[in-house]
Amino acid sequence: MKNNLIVIFVFSLVFQMTAQTKKFDKLLKRSLKETVPVLTVGEIDSLDNYLVLDTREPKEFETSHLENSEQIGFDFFSIDSVLQKHPNKDKAILVYCSIGIRSEMIGEKLLKAGYKNVYNLYGGIFEWKNQSKIVVDKNETPTEKVHTFSKEWSKWLTNGEKVYEK
Repeated sequence: MKNNLIVIFVFSLVFQMTAQTKKFDKLLKRSLKETVPVLTVGEIDSLDNYLVLDTREPKEFETSHLENSEQIGFDFFSIDSVLQKHPNKDKAILVYCSIGIRSEMIGEKLLKAGYKNVYNLYGGIFEWKNQSKIVVDKNETPTEKVHTFSKEWSKWLTNGEKVYEK
């Protein structure tokens, strides 16, 4: 009897996670225009020697970010700053945000400025962490925390500790 309950519990948990993933994919399909080529978490390994740009705001970045990423922000993004710091327009660039919407807009600006190999991380840092990838805090120390912006957006993070302003 106890084994049956465990099997039922595990099955319902897997079912809920699958349903949540499908809803998240539906949100992304509806929200992204794919004007910037997208790469899934699993496809990133196909990039060689690439630059990672975090298009979220400083407090989000300080909570956690992908290793070796550079925070460029969204609200006060400056294409001139990127051009100055990264003049090689042939280098591969991966942009990301929470789920991929802000990073797509910044990716469009990078493409318009002449960068040739710009990619948007499908599902952003939420999907990265949902797939149990490592994120680091402002001290570059691995953390479970992810800034989810708000309680409403936090439902899309299924792995890790949710952080947002109340």
